[in-house]
Amino acid sequence: MSTNSNIHNKAITNTSKSPFVKLKSINFGDCKWNSGFWAEKVKTAEDKMLPYMGDLLCGDIGHGLNNFKIAAGEKEGEHKGFYWHDGDFYKFMEAKMYVYALTKNESLLKELDEYIEIIGKAQEEDGYIHTHVQITEGVDRFSNRKYHEMYNFGHLFIAASVHYRITGQENFLHIAIKQADLLYTYFMPDTKHYQRFGFNQTQIMGLVELYRTTREVKYLKLAEKFINRRGTFEIKHDDTTIGYPIGDMVQERTPLRESKEAVGHAVLALYYYAGAADVYAETGEKALIDALDALWENVTGKKMYVTGAVGQAHYGASTSLDMIEEGFIDAYMMPNMTAYNETCANLCNAMFSSRMMGIKEESRYADIIELVLYNSGLSGISLEGKDYFYSNPLRMVNNTRDYDAHADVTESPVRQPYLECFCCPPNLVRTICKSSGWAYNLSENGVAVVLFGGNNLDTTMLDGSPLKLSQDTEYPWKGLVKITVDECKDSSFDIKVRIPKWAVGSTIKVNGEAINIEVIPGTFATIDRIWKAGDTITLDMPMEVTLIEGHNRIEEVRNQLAVKRGPIVYCIETPDLPKDISILDVYIKGGVPLEAVHKNNFLEGVTVINVELLIREGKTDEMYQTVSKPTFTPYKTQLVPYFAWSNRGQAEMTVFMPVVWE
Repeated sequence: MSTNSNIHNKAITNTSKSPFVKLKSINFGDCKWNSGFWAEKVKTAEDKMLPYMGDLLCGDIGHGLNNFKIAAGEKEGEHKGFYWHDGDFYKFMEAKMYVYALTKNESLLKELDEYIEIIGKAQEEDGYIHTHVQITEGVDRFSNRKYHEMYNFGHLFIAASVHYRITGQENFLHIAIKQADLLYTYFMPDTKHYQRFGFNQTQIMGLVELYRTTREVKYLKLAEKFINRRGTFEIKHDDTTIGYPIGDMVQERTPLRESKEAVGHAVLALYYYAGAADVYAETGEKALIDALDALWENVTGKKMYVTGAVGQAHYGASTSLDMIEEGFIDAYMMPNMTAYNETCANLCNAMFSSRMMGIKEESRYADIIELVLYNSGLSGISLEGKDYFYSNPLRMVNNTRDYDAHADVTESPVRQPYLECFCCPPNLVRTICKSSGWAYNLSENGVAVVLFGGNNLDTTMLDGSPLKLSQDTEYPWKGLVKITVDECKDSSFDIKVRIPKWAVGSTIKVNGEAINIEVIPGTFATIDRIWKAGDTITLDMPMEVTLIEGHNRIEEVRNQLAVKRGPIVYCIETPDLPKDISILDVYIKGGVPLEAVHKNNFLEGVTVINVELLIREGKTDEMYQTVSKPTFTPYKTQLVPYFAWSNRGQAEMTVFMPVVWE
């Protein structure tokens, strides 16, 4: 394949020279949302989400910048926030980088330079930087995995690589390289004390991005080393593991290449899988991709919620009976009310799928990206952009749990203005800000349309030819997408259009006329022809309201249904029910019409589903009660998008409802 890869080195995940990636990432900024859903979300991020988050993290509440100032000797005080707070600050910086790339607002660049200067002063002479260890007396570097040094380093490497690609400046990259070189010195040798430190595996992704940025092979070798060490040592507590669960929880029991089941902490698992996918993209090792195939199928086919969320339980056990937190439990064990579904884990699910899509050139992975973005990702932040959910259950019932039961409760009945464990908010905001970078990928002789939304693409194909496309659509509320070719080369090339799995009955026309290609849900429809400026592709996806039921083995949703339209999952919320009615008394009336209606002035403009529900009478608080034929009262109301719930005050909510068929 003839490629001009040097012009594609500004991507979020830079796969321009990755030999085992079929769909290459576009340079960030080549695509910009210009209207509609994601354009509005990115604008909210620019105007509200990031300034508010900056006030938190650069002030005394979030204390992120203060930690660096203290480590730099510019401020007195103690480390505040969790051990991994540095990494969360790096994610916040990364989000600012994306907004700078889209807006060229020089004040953002100036702010980033100020942060980088402080971080550089905090870095020790040999390259080490981790403010909790540096500030806290009696804590030694790499003495215990629970300090999450690897997590912080990984986000440093990623953010510094992105900063260099977007700005061309090397000030942040130099900091990352110094830390990575130190990491290589410590961890490349097979030293017993360090063999179990591959923990919260962000550093694998980060090292691969540093390799892609600098072409220093030692970073790729170190990333591979962290994968190779997994499962090669006895699983027992030692002085490096005290205070945190071991085994499956931290992805160390089973060698990755032998893994067939997603286990343990969902974020640790999915960051690890994403990092392994990055390593495969460079090495092409078959055993790696075989394992990742099995793990992706296990996650999405047996342990994922209808919203794209993952990580079923706050506390539980793996199938090897290791204690786990915030993670995967048995297949099909899918509680709704106690579902953990950490926002970070859901976003990691999309990140892993994004990498697999590039490797495999298959659109089914993009279905997961889209599912997360519109549902279990976006639910993690309020419409205003200033309040956050850490966990994202599928059912919320008031007064059913103690939110102050212990120090590590991260569930909440309403979104919070600040989370002490602040990993999710910047992760979500950076994802919103970079979403346009996921909209298209480049194929060997063409382009793949991955996400739908009003946008302009101004890029260069892999053979060096200019390509400009524009999308006009009201997606996700309407299923009509018009793609216009604005500039292209004279010879033939492919435009691959994603047909979502849910989009049964979709049609494609070119210049208003039907074409002879298969349009199969869950695949890319590939149109290969000689294009010219002004050509149009019209994709028409029927936006039917559908009822979704779970697998027979998901006991929690037996005889219950969820409602979905296009990529959007819906829920019933108590503001749309009579006063004092619990969502537990609400049933779907099967067999009656479900009507989609767009409301421009409701929840910042959403399509709701008008529905007639049934409200059951006569239930008591007794654990078991005798029942004859129950009495139901019909009630006409609306369902709202799951991502928009909890924006009208504290409320009960459920995605799945029991059904009474007419």
